[in-house]
Amino acid sequence: MRARADALGLPDDEFRDDRDAAIVWSTLVEPGDRVAGAAIAQWGARGALDRARRGDAEGGRLVGDAVWSAALRRWGPRWDAATLRDTVELAARAGAGLLTPVDAGWPRSLGDLGAHAPVALWVRGDASALAAEPSIAIVGARAATAYGEAAAAEVAGDLAARGVIIVSGAAWGIDGVAHRAAFGVGGRTVAVLAGGVDKVYPSGHTELIEAAMAAGGAVAAEVPCGAAPTKWRFLQRNRLIAALGAATVVVEAGWRSGSLNTAGHASALGRPLGAVPGPITSVIWVLSRG
Repeated sequence: MRARADALGLPDDEFRDDRDAAIVWSTLVEPGDRVAGAAIAQWGARGALDRARRGDAEGGRLVGDAVWSAALRRWGPRWDAATLRDTVELAARAGAGLLTPVDAGWPRSLGDLGAHAPVALWVRGDASALAAEPSIAIVGARAATAYGEAAAAEVAGDLAARGVIIVSGAAWGIDGVAHRAAFGVGGRTVAVLAGGVDKVYPSGHTELIEAAMAAGGAVAAEVPCGAAPTKWRFLQRNRLIAALGAATVVVEAGWRSGSLNTAGHASALGRPLGAVPGPITSVIWVLSRG
């Protein structure tokens, strides 16, 4: 799973296999890039990258020429050898490895995302946790109530004690409670980040993530080490949380909560969806009831 230490150069090096190409794709595109996904499905990671590097005008039947040309212009500014070298060096320093769709440990559930599936995942900890079954995603409000946190801890702890992998986003509130409850009972948990795995966000959860990895869990991201979390990346990260879980449980969520975005992805994927809305006297409950 570990990324090669000898960083590839651009644009002259030949990419030796799909894993080499996945390193480049992770620096070249934003999470959920449909054009990249369709191109890789059509030509393979290496073949699609070679065509993009050469600037081939034909997008093929899955992409189309006009859409392909627009994507080449969008990706153009990111063809940078220094960025690629930095990506590999930062990953090596952080102890992060690369997991790709050609690897035996790749979570097959991510295939349900179709063209929006990640081209690769950067992982710290035990990568086998990502593909382990069964798994449940538990997400919710950052500003959770004491009731919500207690409910999340009970649900996550009970499931983890029975061998269920708990998937969440390492945010304040419900996410952190779910992770902590999982490894607190000797279970495993997966944290999916919107930024690089070399720097946990929020930084106040660094020790939590270290404890989760020590208990056999993992932290994963599709953006490379050094990449900063952004609003768009948070929203795209949520689709991974939903896809990795066989079901999603939302424990309290405000009207504009990102957890509802995760729930939407779970619903679109046909995953079972559960909710702990909160006490009937809480603002969160009143808003959810309209």
